[in-house]
Amino acid sequence: MPPSRRRRVLLTAAALLGVTVFALLLWQGPWWLDGGHLRQHDLQPADGAVITGFRTTLVALGAGVVAVLGLYYTHKGHQHTQALFRATVEEQVTGRYVEAVKLLGSDSAHQRIGGVFGLERIMRDSVRDHSTVVEVLAAFIRGRSLADDSDRPHLPRRAPEDVQAALTVLGRRPVHADEPRIDLRHTRLAFARLQQARLHRADFEAADLQGADLVRTDLTEADFEHTDLRGANLTGADLTGAKLAGADLTGAWGLTAPQLLTARVYADTVLPPELASDPRIQAARRPPA
Repeated sequence: MPPSRRRRVLLTAAALLGVTVFALLLWQGPWWLDGGHLRQHDLQPADGAVITGFRTTLVALGAGVVAVLGLYYTHKGHQHTQALFRATVEEQVTGRYVEAVKLLGSDSAHQRIGGVFGLERIMRDSVRDHSTVVEVLAAFIRGRSLADDSDRPHLPRRAPEDVQAALTVLGRRPVHADEPRIDLRHTRLAFARLQQARLHRADFEAADLQGADLVRTDLTEADFEHTDLRGANLTGADLTGAKLAGADLTGAWGLTAPQLLTARVYADTVLPPELASDPRIQAARRPPA
């Protein structure tokens, strides 16, 4: 007998037994409890009061038990419904995820962009899939924008629109404490629009960010080791703890000494002349990493 059927049989038997015991108590309980003082025949008013009080109490207890059991099974039913709902939602999210990832591999730029925004919706709807989507989008950017394009001269200088869409989604994502570091090493992101993006701890090692718009971008603890930031607009960007070992910031717009003093500047960090000659910056430089 299957376990579920065995359980139903046992519950039915227990319910029948409970009803039988309750009926017997209701019928004979007063005499079982106080048979020495109650008459079997020719009951007196005092006997009736005892019997009525006992049965009233028993009925109240029975009603309480039924109410408790009703609440219990209602709660279990609610839990079961919730579990089914979560399973359905997860199944739908999985289906949407598979379709979005398929679109990322399309030959059509419009379909790839659609896949990117499909993943954004999943990232916002499913906390469980948040980290996975971040990693998938970062991998998509790396695959579509290699920094070393010596064998791909046909690539445009500006970041492609599907790559820009993925950067935009990553930049405005909900930030979770346990999410992975955004890996954008060796990417070709010249003139990328990343204003006000949330790129805390992002890894841009050896990336090409020439002319990138980084206005008021959160770049705290980001890694810019050997990154090309020539001509990038860093107005109001937060560089606290950012690693600038070997980074080239020649011609960077909006870059100030206070910003650099919060970052990790090294002896091989290339800075605009007016900042490179600042005594505070010179004193803050670290040995090459």
